[in-house]
Amino acid sequence: MTDPLVFRGPEGAITVTPAALTRLVARAAQSVDGARVRRPKRAVEVVSDGDRVAVVLELTVTHGEPVPELARAVQECVGDAIGRLSGLEVERVDVEIAEVV
Repeated sequence: MTDPLVFRGPEGAITVTPAALTRLVARAAQSVDGARVRRPKRAVEVVSDGDRVAVVLELTVTHGEPVPELARAVQECVGDAIGRLSGLEVERVDVEIAEVV
């Protein structure tokens, strides 16, 4: 289950919903040519632990794409997107290649 990100301050709380986090991760991952997130609602998980965030996602990749390079590019894009959104340290982005099409 994806957890919401909650930022508390003297003015109140700001919550980034699981749906918004899922869309952010999916868009970042799919910005890499040859990568597609499988069923984003089920294939993306974002977990926050204090000041750190971990992401797990399943990808479908295009046949013929160099998988290690593609997965590293997805890790970088997703990590950058989450880091910019939250300002939190991205501990890790775990990528599972679930399908080659």
